[in-house]
Amino acid sequence: MIAMSRRFLADWNWFERIWLASFTLVTVYLYVALDDTWIGLCASLTGMLSVVLVAKGKTFNYYPGIVNVILYAFVAYGQKYYGEVMLNLLYFLPMQFIGLIMWRKNKVSEQKQNDVKIAVLRSSERIWWSVLCVVATVAYGFVLKQLGGALPFIDSLTAVLSIVAMIFMVKRLVEQWVVWVIIDLFTIYMWVVAFLADGNDISILVMWSAYLVNALYGLLNWIRQYRAQKEGQLWVP
Repeated sequence: MIAMSRRFLADWNWFERIWLASFTLVTVYLYVALDDTWIGLCASLTGMLSVVLVAKGKTFNYYPGIVNVILYAFVAYGQKYYGEVMLNLLYFLPMQFIGLIMWRKNKVSEQKQNDVKIAVLRSSERIWWSVLCVVATVAYGFVLKQLGGALPFIDSLTAVLSIVAMIFMVKRLVEQWVVWVIIDLFTIYMWVVAFLADGNDISILVMWSAYLVNALYGLLNWIRQYRAQKEGQLWVP
């Protein structure tokens, strides 16, 4: 077990180690200091581990991702973010298993089984996806408003973009990170509102702040890896 842990950590660069350690310590401290829920703590920790593994192009990200999806849906239900609840249980959860299968089928090499080939969208595809997101956000926002959800149109926006981002993630597209950055910004606002209202779920707020930092890192890293891939390299450290 110790040898396996050492091999696992040996593949992490300095930024990834500092990022994960820092946000983990902050999350645990706030959990104790503010008497947050243990479910929120576990959701935050598994979520952070999952996203940093995605940024590294590691298939293992889907395992902590499955746990995160279930726990986060429970916390979101308590805040009446019904779009987040339905998104996670009805879409993200099955997509975790689909993504796991798809990433395994698109590994770079036998030596690096968890490193996957990546791609980008064509310009016409980017326009098509953008229009679809706007229409879907408005339509779903009215549905959530009728359900009495909190911040229905922002909840709708993050839900719609999350569906798109997960599709991009399964297809191993660089553009997923642009979408994740937008999602993270609006979701941070949602959880700031929730925290100011009742003082709970600070761990979730920290988790989404960590997601934002990781999304920016993931965007830069995947652009670099895509360029390296075009030049005939596999996955550069």
